[in-house]
Amino acid sequence: MGEEGTGGTVHLLCLAASSGVPLFCRSSRGGAPARQQLPFSVIGSLNGVHMFGQNLEVQLSSARTENTTVVLLVGLEELTNIRNVERLKKDLRASYCLIDSFLGDSELIGDLTQCVDCVIPPEGSLLQEALSGFAEATGTAFVSLVVSGRVVAATEGWWRLGTPEAVLLPWLVGSLPPQTARDYPVYLPHGSPTVPHRLLTLTLLPSLELCLLCGPSPPLSQLYPQLLERCWQPLLDPLRACLPLGARALPSGFPLHTDILGLLLLHLELKRCLFTVEPLGDKEPSPEQRRRLLRNFYTLVTSTHFPPEPGPPEKTEDEVYQAQLPRACYLVLGTEEPGKGVRLVALQLGVRRLLLLLSPQSPSHGLRSLATHTLHALTPLL
Repeated sequence: MGEEGTGGTVHLLCLAASSGVPLFCRSSRGGAPARQQLPFSVIGSLNGVHMFGQNLEVQLSSARTENTTVVLLVGLEELTNIRNVERLKKDLRASYCLIDSFLGDSELIGDLTQCVDCVIPPEGSLLQEALSGFAEATGTAFVSLVVSGRVVAATEGWWRLGTPEAVLLPWLVGSLPPQTARDYPVYLPHGSPTVPHRLLTLTLLPSLELCLLCGPSPPLSQLYPQLLERCWQPLLDPLRACLPLGARALPSGFPLHTDILGLLLLHLELKRCLFTVEPLGDKEPSPEQRRRLLRNFYTLVTSTHFPPEPGPPEKTEDEVYQAQLPRACYLVLGTEEPGKGVRLVALQLGVRRLLLLLSPQSPSHGLRSLATHTLHALTPLL
């Protein structure tokens, strides 16, 4: 259950469905973790609402007041058949970093789009070749290179992971405190919800980590440090070039129009996306405001204009459409006068959807042309 109170405080509360025993409560205020906790009386009231609806075979999904929103979330069956509450509480602590990152002001967007946050490295083919060789040497098909929670490169096996695993695993790695190496048990919601896999992470450079999803083998000692150094030491310069990509997503020098303050490119078939609000340096509004604007605009256009799945293939002029789907839309916040407000434009062509946040200098009549040109420039990358 989550409660959003006044002053921007968000509480995520998990209760045992049968007994109402609190399993954990995580709080966030202004996008950062908060120590403020829900009073026990509020927890009891929330559980009472849940139990009352359950007895009437009614599922309560949300309740709203003027200043508060309460949301009830249904967990996995394993969390409803609890044999040892204290053991479960202890096990759930391993998820706190991930949960807190969802409550906070994350720089990622995969939680909203259900697409993997990616970046484009300058020497992608070289890193991909090294990654494939490392995967073969370790005997696992599931290997990726992750910078600040975004995938730089990955093996075919890793890309075949379904949703939400492909989104959650790099997000989890980006949410954990820095560590040289980890051997982390993970349950895959679809692939393996009852038997844990091992998520091995090896830090190559600060915020740049090598991730392996595997079974009982290989042992971590086999990978670190000998095999790691042999495979990756020769690629130190290409690896260093990946570090700025955490915020920028695109290689330095990639040609973007100077009016672009942020962009979100989605490949709806591959379930991958590029997201940045810092393409060309510091300008107003702030990165936090830009992320909020693009996230809200994505929600708007997905729910009202564009279908969630890839659009139909391109058709010839002599074919008749029974129903036309929109290809573009734009939103002006503030005023349409040049130099005031901000512009948001969305464009969908085939399996790609592009959302741009543009400076107030960008004229409204040129938004679609600018978006089309930008999408054509980005298409070879994703």
